[in-house]
Amino acid sequence: MRRVFRYVPFTIVQDPTAEPEYAARCVSGAEADCGAESGAWGHPADVEDWQRLHTQETRHLRYRRTFSDYAVLERSDGVPDSAGWT
Repeated sequence: MRRVFRYVPFTIVQDPTAEPEYAARCVSGAEADCGAESGAWGHPADVEDWQRLHTQETRHLRYRRTFSDYAVLERSDGVPDSAGWT
């Protein structure tokens, strides 16, 4: 039996069917992190508003920000995927 393996070029792109998420966590504190969290938002401006409000209330200035999204691989050779991968 003979097998043929071919290189198929793919490009990794952001999944347009899923919204990205932005969040922040307060890491200010002398002995331990504050730990207050913004929760997940669909736009970074919402997280920045939360940070400003938290800073006004606590005078904390240091945050760990996170961004998450979903990625998909698309063939970049222009050939439709005949293997039926999903």
